[in-house]
Amino acid sequence: MSLPVLAALVVIGVGMIVAAIHFTGGSRGASLATPDAARSRFAIDFPSLTIGRTHVTIDRRSAFLEVAEGRVGLVHAVGAKFLTRLYGPADVTSLRRSGESAVLIRFSDFTFPGARFEFENSADADRVAHILADPGSGRRAA
Repeated sequence: MSLPVLAALVVIGVGMIVAAIHFTGGSRGASLATPDAARSRFAIDFPSLTIGRTHVTIDRRSAFLEVAEGRVGLVHAVGAKFLTRLYGPADVTSLRRSGESAVLIRFSDFTFPGARFEFENSADADRVAHILADPGSGRRAA
């Protein structure tokens, strides 16, 4: 078999495998259907924490969960999986409002440096920003 024919077969074969995975749902990203789903996922990694209110973003890919001592839990979809983190004001390097119901947060965590989180209403954005804004640092939700 000639090299060009073999190369074409390999390219076509790999393309068919990628297409099959995509069309069977293998490339679908994870999402949080309900606040209860976010609480359940967070409880897997932090079972001893009591969870208060839950604020889910519009795209259903992130949720902030209020826990004790002025901290928030974060459940964030990365591909088909979720990462969970526990953050307090000391873990936030910058925080500012972005639009009416969104917050742009940068964390000191190099594994998840932050993102723009848009909520269904401004009250949820205000609550998350208030919890993560450290009153002693002079940083506040702008």
